[in-house]
Amino acid sequence: MAIEKVREYFKKFCMEEQILEFDVSSATVELAAIAVGCEPEKIAKSMTFNVNGECVMIITAGDVKIDNAKYKAEFHLKAKMLTADEALEKTGHAVGGICPFALNEGCKVYLDESLKRFQFVYPACGSSNSAIKLTPDELQKYSDSFVKWVDVCKPKQ
Repeated sequence: MAIEKVREYFKKFCMEEQILEFDVSSATVELAAIAVGCEPEKIAKSMTFNVNGECVMIITAGDVKIDNAKYKAEFHLKAKMLTADEALEKTGHAVGGICPFALNEGCKVYLDESLKRFQFVYPACGSSNSAIKLTPDELQKYSDSFVKWVDVCKPKQ
């Protein structure tokens, strides 16, 4: 299971005990907010894209969406999300549990500036009923294959 891979990944940082597991689903921003007990915007949402054949994961705040113009300016092409099957193959995690930890090789991680306004955020941990509480700086530190912070989102309307 992917959550076991994530737990093993966090062992090298002595953080495996910080992973939260729920009796309910946390597969969407709304469900994760209920499970964690926080506002939806504090859920760190993972979105995966195909960028010239490579997997790019962008972690955003739960209350934003991709701004196509900003995305194109950053990556020099139109945003094309991976299908659920492609995301599983490229990241090693299924939709609902996709996270920037214990990734398959070749997936690059970008963190969106929308996360920086919070003291803590809650990304998934490889399953549809897990999360971990991290500061944005910790999220950067622990993210596999972190590339850089980007500004590619806008508020949901």
